Amino acid sequence: MTPLKVAVVGASGAVGRLVVEELVQRGHSVTGLSTHPDRIPSAPSVTAVEADANDSATLPTLLAGHDVVVTSIQYAKTDHASLIRSVRESGVPRYVVVGGSGTLLVPGTTTRIMDTPQFPQSYRPPAEAAAHFFDLLQVQDDLDWTILCPPPAFFEGERTGRFRLGEDELLSDEDGKAAISYEDYAIALTDEIEQARHSRRRFTLAY
Repeated sequence: MTPLKVAVVGASGAVGRLVVEELVQRGHSVTGLSTHPDRIPSAPSVTAVEADANDSATLPTLLAGHDVVVTSIQYAKTDHASLIRSVRESGVPRYVVVGGSGTLLVPGTTTRIMDTPQFPQSYRPPAEAAAHFFDLLQVQDDLDWTILCPPPAFFEGERTGRFRLGEDELLSDEDGKAAISYEDYAIALTDEIEQARHSRRRFTLAY
């Protein structure tokens, strides 16, 4: 396919770094934006830029001219409305988001897993922040967004390329485990960047 120009906000984080590496491996060019640009993976096709996701004065200009914007952020530390407004003002045609697991639905119900008694209370604040961001995304009528929500077990591991995709409901294996590695998540996210199969939708993945 034709190489894409992708801006990755949060490119120095645990997931963002692997998304950058996956994009580079597939021949795309990346502008990595982070408050720690020295931690962004280095490659000839990567431009590291110091930037803050909350800086609505400069972020739209830094994003402009790309084919896709990806954000991999800590929701509790981000001004949600400001970030989404920056993406909209940049004029970039597609927005792909690293989501949170809490908003995924218990299979066969309309109950979010973050609203079940089993959901750890210590995870509640970041889950509520991620849910607020997702709610805000869904009311944007002039933004082509996609959000990929990982399962609750999300960790640094292996790049296998073997996983299942789902939509709004949590995916679990036969033992009830819902898991994915950062490395395989990066594969799925990059597939979506290239193929654009989930416009204005949430989807998920798991082994």
